[in-house]
Amino acid sequence: MIRQFETENGLFFLMSNKCLSCLLRIRNGQAELLHFGAPVQEADADALSQSVSLGWGCSVLYREEDPSSCLDSLPLAWSGSGIGDYREAPLSLLLEGEAVVPDFVYSSCTVGKAPSEAGPLPKTKGEGETLSLRFRAASSLLTENTVLTLSFTLYDTALVRSSELFNGSGKPLAVTKFMSALSDLKGPFDVTTFNGNWIAEMHPERSPAGRARVVNESVTGFSSNRNNPGFLLSRPGATEDAGEVYGFNLIWSGNHYSSVQRSDQGLTRVLQGISPQDLCIPLAPGAVLETPQAVQCWSPDGFNGLSGRMHTFIHRHIVPPAWSERVRPILYNDWEGCMFDFDESKLLSLARKAKKLGCELFVLDDGWFGARDDDFAGLGDYTVNLKKLPNGLEGLSRKIHALGLDFGLWFEPEAVNPDSDLYRAHPDWALHTPGCRDLYGRHELLLDLTNPAVRDYIVENISAILDRADIQYVKWDMNRHSVALGRKAYEYMLGLYDVLRRIFEPRPEILLEGCASGGNRFDLGMLCFAPQIWASDDTDPIERIDIQNGLSYLYPPSTFGAHVSEAPHAQTLRSTPLSTRANVAFFGGFGLEFDLAHLLPVEEAELKETIAWYRAHRETFQFGAFRRNRAEEGAVSWQVTGPDETIVALFHRLIHADPGYEWLHAEALAPDVLYTVESRQQALRVSQFGSLLKHVTPVELDPNGAVVRTADRHYRMVDASERYVCSGALLSSGLPLAQRFACTGRSEKIRLQGDFLSNLYVIRKAAPARKNP
Repeated sequence: MIRQFETENGLFFLMSNKCLSCLLRIRNGQAELLHFGAPVQEADADALSQSVSLGWGCSVLYREEDPSSCLDSLPLAWSGSGIGDYREAPLSLLLEGEAVVPDFVYSSCTVGKAPSEAGPLPKTKGEGETLSLRFRAASSLLTENTVLTLSFTLYDTALVRSSELFNGSGKPLAVTKFMSALSDLKGPFDVTTFNGNWIAEMHPERSPAGRARVVNESVTGFSSNRNNPGFLLSRPGATEDAGEVYGFNLIWSGNHYSSVQRSDQGLTRVLQGISPQDLCIPLAPGAVLETPQAVQCWSPDGFNGLSGRMHTFIHRHIVPPAWSERVRPILYNDWEGCMFDFDESKLLSLARKAKKLGCELFVLDDGWFGARDDDFAGLGDYTVNLKKLPNGLEGLSRKIHALGLDFGLWFEPEAVNPDSDLYRAHPDWALHTPGCRDLYGRHELLLDLTNPAVRDYIVENISAILDRADIQYVKWDMNRHSVALGRKAYEYMLGLYDVLRRIFEPRPEILLEGCASGGNRFDLGMLCFAPQIWASDDTDPIERIDIQNGLSYLYPPSTFGAHVSEAPHAQTLRSTPLSTRANVAFFGGFGLEFDLAHLLPVEEAELKETIAWYRAHRETFQFGAFRRNRAEEGAVSWQVTGPDETIVALFHRLIHADPGYEWLHAEALAPDVLYTVESRQQALRVSQFGSLLKHVTPVELDPNGAVVRTADRHYRMVDASERYVCSGALLSSGLPLAQRFACTGRSEKIRLQGDFLSNLYVIRKAAPARKNP
């Protein structure tokens, strides 16, 4: 609910619900941010509006007649440079090439529904209430007809903000910096950003917010795998389950900027928006410029509490409605199994095997078009390679559907190879830096999506293929940064959104998975079009534990594309058990991505059982409440809770000798209710025991001999099965699990936990005991 009221201390606006409150005050024409966080009441307004009665030292006053109008010391929701606030400003303008002071004073307000999704930018969906505050320019150079509008939309678990500038000056303006939101928060904080690189995305880094500015920025042209636009502020000492945590994100897929800086008065300024590097947006007289929406969230229950609220917000207000609560199909992608080397016969053979294992969707990746036998040629062309697919995509699609599988296709529409028919016909359609030689990444350039003809070409070609080939899924890839974007970076991203909107809004049933060299563009802007994003090109599950763990702070598992790949893994040469590869991939949009032609019978049987088990629990994994649990040193534990069950995973990396006891922790269960806890049955390969087999068999076996090799192809050993009945209180405290292998022999009650093994436990309410008659 949004309420406007006045007291002797000023004009107030209170946005409040069960999860959070934001309280603003208008004084001296400025918007003060008196509170953002825990729910408060109107009666708190006067207490929160206490401020200094004198200026601070050598600072200046905004109004000489008001000794408390030192903007440099006040908590603000917006500010300007050159008006006494020496902290970082959110807006920079040029008028006829000269900087102008962006001083705006309050003029009016409206309260209404959430903003329309119309316009070039992706926006939130669903019901919300919006407060719009309008400020007129106080500078005579801009004239009072130039208007700044600050919008605050209150949703159930988050506050969404944006800014808009109307040029009423009668002269052209140039905008060189324009933030979506400015927030001055009270008290000290730690800052957690999520950083990395290709195949090593989303690793959290936590540091105190101090007087030196902390900047989280991307200048690659995209939201980037280096610095995700989402970040967290937490009170010192906050844990996964306790302490205040604030979450911030941006509904934008291009260059972004956020900064955090603490003032001498104990205020922490947070800015969110588009990166100002190379930014220069012309704003003609009468034109309006709108910023991307900034998402702000708060929780009193630690990082898990914040994650839960962010996940709820994304499910309800970001993901396309047709997919917000719709389970993701179990897919097979041919890339790591085939790369460019395939024909129709090979694809159909893989599809038959995938169907037999329980997959629901077959995805043809790169290499189906033009002269695309490697990554040197073909990008930009949409003619089907008839040597590989003599019956075209339509013929392949019919045969895939006849097997009982849906059909999906890979595209990389934003890029072009110079060795392509498109480039030879339209070299000017690629992005080039004037006066500089072209710089290539993966032998390709980016197409200029600011050019309407380029956008039309992409939309027309992809739309025709989707309709003719009856396609249910699209993987949209982008495999390079661009140094040629420069000042076109902003318009390029608007062009991409236009292309996505025109292709997929008329086809809401198609599942779009975003991909940009993996997680290079994992952001809320893309999630407005793509219900899931390929989390990383790294499919090693031990690496994925860290990547998906980092993503989970800001994004729900249903948005992670996660596949089981072959071991040893292409990215690390590490060998991991099939059970662990599956257990990690369960926490996402699950799929397979390796050559199925060489599966051993024992692997085929295990995969079949694994997929059937996942299908039975899929809704819990994709839409259950996710949390990160306590685990013993060196382990990682995830939990998802659905309406009827809770599933807890324990992942291990390297195992040490004599590993000692291990406890299972499960939270958010009724403490006085009894639950059954059952482990997922997992297989062990005979070959992993090597020469140890001679100690448990009546005859000595050669670990490299024919008998062991044959047994390894057909016979599975099983790990210990565990079943417990206990209270929710004990599960929170820690349920002792079966002993792990410690070089003292083997029994059915010992978990044979070697390196990189994992366990899943399903927790359900226990059936009430029968009473004697």
